[in-house]
Amino acid sequence: MKPITLQEIADTLGISVSTASKALKNYPDVSEETKTLVKELAATMNYMPNSFAVNLRTKESKTIGLIIPEIVHYFFSNVIKGIIYQAEKKGYLIITLQSNESYQLEKKQIELLLSKNVDGILISLANETADVEHLKTIIEHNKPLVMFDRIAKKINCSKVVINDKKAGYTATEHLIESGCKRIAHFRGPLLPQNAIDRFQGYKQALKKHNLTFDPALVYTCNDMSFEEGTYFAKKLIQEHKDVDGLFVSSDLIAIGAITELKKQGFLIPEDIAVVGFSNWFMSSAVTPTLTTIDQPGFEMGKAAFKQIFKELNFRKKKETYTPKVIKLKTALVKRDSTP
Repeated sequence: MKPITLQEIADTLGISVSTASKALKNYPDVSEETKTLVKELAATMNYMPNSFAVNLRTKESKTIGLIIPEIVHYFFSNVIKGIIYQAEKKGYLIITLQSNESYQLEKKQIELLLSKNVDGILISLANETADVEHLKTIIEHNKPLVMFDRIAKKINCSKVVINDKKAGYTATEHLIESGCKRIAHFRGPLLPQNAIDRFQGYKQALKKHNLTFDPALVYTCNDMSFEEGTYFAKKLIQEHKDVDGLFVSSDLIAIGAITELKKQGFLIPEDIAVVGFSNWFMSSAVTPTLTTIDQPGFEMGKAAFKQIFKELNFRKKKETYTPKVIKLKTALVKRDSTP
């Protein structure tokens, strides 16, 4: 069935197309009687506005591209919820793509989104991403870019982050204040800035409390998986039987570590105290429940969309703006995996 046009509605009622359009948009210079007639007829004829034509006139697609490393990840799924929650309020569609932690795929997805003429792009970088030249193409296309969580400091755009260094410091200091003297760290991959900063926070806390940093107690988790948690926990107790504390850069890895430590007969927190990161829902379901750093994913998503929406409005008005770094607060959630 051929779609009904605004011209057909206008012809049926004997009014101009512009009057019919204004009536649907509740313009004050159109009578209430005409508005009612137009809206009732539009509903009867199943009229739907041609969004493509509207976009051509306004030079907006009302779509935002979102590139995320992993959709099923608890933290990132909360970020997506926050972005969509805010976008729906403003009438925007979010095109969500998953990079699978791949630099090459991330590059292709940026090209795809730009070819689809999205109004702007939100992105959290893949673990593999070291070269960030592809991000500059977004700015060169005069599109607003907002990065969140995993960012590139070299790119001049707005960013929504937490203070990962401070959070890593807080997690490690909590273990020290709980009586731990030999604290291991299961860190994230070498490239992402957030993994680097959490590691730096761990080192700073040791230094502040006069504990020796031992690089042999740091294990790098590239997949950020449950399986890595079990693997490195087994390796840790084989190589360092004197460890009494463990700071892990992800709750999923921490839960894997706890599972293996218990299997090997260790009591938690009596033998080894454990602190995770992100406050994943399973952190309160595992036994013992996991002390962790609460990372506000939903709020990060909301803040990221709000920022890109602001920048779109600046561009509409042809006003200049200065990119912002928005830092959200984290908090230690004390549970049973620490004394």
